[in-house]
Amino acid sequence: MIKRSLLLSLLLATGLVQAQDKAAAQPDIAKAKQTAEQVCGACHGIDGNSQIPTNPKLAGQHAEYINKQLTNFKSQDGKPAERANPIMGGMVATLSEADMKGLAAYFSSQQLKPESAKNKATIELGQKLWRAGDIKRGIPACAACHGPAGAGLPAQFPRLAGQFADYTEAQLKAFRAGERANDPAKMMRTIALKMTDPEIKAVSDFAAGLR
Repeated sequence: MIKRSLLLSLLLATGLVQAQDKAAAQPDIAKAKQTAEQVCGACHGIDGNSQIPTNPKLAGQHAEYINKQLTNFKSQDGKPAERANPIMGGMVATLSEADMKGLAAYFSSQQLKPESAKNKATIELGQKLWRAGDIKRGIPACAACHGPAGAGLPAQFPRLAGQFADYTEAQLKAFRAGERANDPAKMMRTIALKMTDPEIKAVSDFAAGLR
């Protein structure tokens, strides 16, 4: 009888610890919303729907991808940030790992208000690059990693559908210039090096119109 009681107590205690660990691992969405309102909203919109084309929309983006980017902006153990950006570096400096995961979960859960393609003259070129790339020049189809509809794949490949064309264009050019270098295996840097300005602009505009 005593053994059974001890076993039951042990099982209850184990279950309580596991429940507490699970609760602790859950993102604090309320705190994240407060941070979004006080810190992130001015540039990205409180709900992640930025009104500024140079600042990306975060609403509906993969939580894993957002968390990776926030982590990459942050200097670790005295080492330079993997993704250099003075503004974002300052913003994430005081954020804990839990804070970043909370913000990622919060923005990911918001409803994206998508942009649209605006340049009819480049739709054909943008569509060709997105769907088929240019094999002769070693440019793979964007859809291979970002999906036919631009939904992306966590955590390495972001959702690009509905994103500002200006922002996507700026990031491709940053990869090409080596100013952004947090892509896995230099994948985006290698691809962007082979793309012309008109191609980058065309595919960025096409992605904005994907749904």
